[in-house]
Amino acid sequence: MEPTQLPSVKKVDTRYLESLLGYNARMAALTAIKLFLDRLSGFGLRPVSFSVLSLIMHNPGITSRQLCKALGLQASNLVAMINEFENSGWIERHPHPQDGRAMGLHPTPPGLAMMQDAEATASQLELEISSGLTEVERKTLLGLLKKVYK
Repeated sequence: MEPTQLPSVKKVDTRYLESLLGYNARMAALTAIKLFLDRLSGFGLRPVSFSVLSLIMHNPGITSRQLCKALGLQASNLVAMINEFENSGWIERHPHPQDGRAMGLHPTPPGLAMMQDAEATASQLELEISSGLTEVERKTLLGLLKKVYK
């Protein structure tokens, strides 16, 4: 076939991909993550570290094992993050009252204050991301997404 006879694409046809849940979930996630990184970079947080710290703040005494289970993380990936949070003064480790081998992770006052600001920023970002939805649509979308992964 001569080069002049080869087809060229003027507008990309994404109709098939747009019919797939995974594609749409990924595109929405990429949009949210980009904005998240822009807005929360001042806190020194990425999506995973934000999630881990949020769980610690809302569940004082949570163990690393519980964090891994709740977020689907590998323990080896969590160790450095927990050390970093402790070195930053955001959390403290204390012996777990029921499991002598485990350490409970507890927020410090500076950690709580930082996360209150970070969570307020994340909540505002969520409202901006979903500004094209009504409140009922937003709640419906959250419920439907949870049905997919729970």
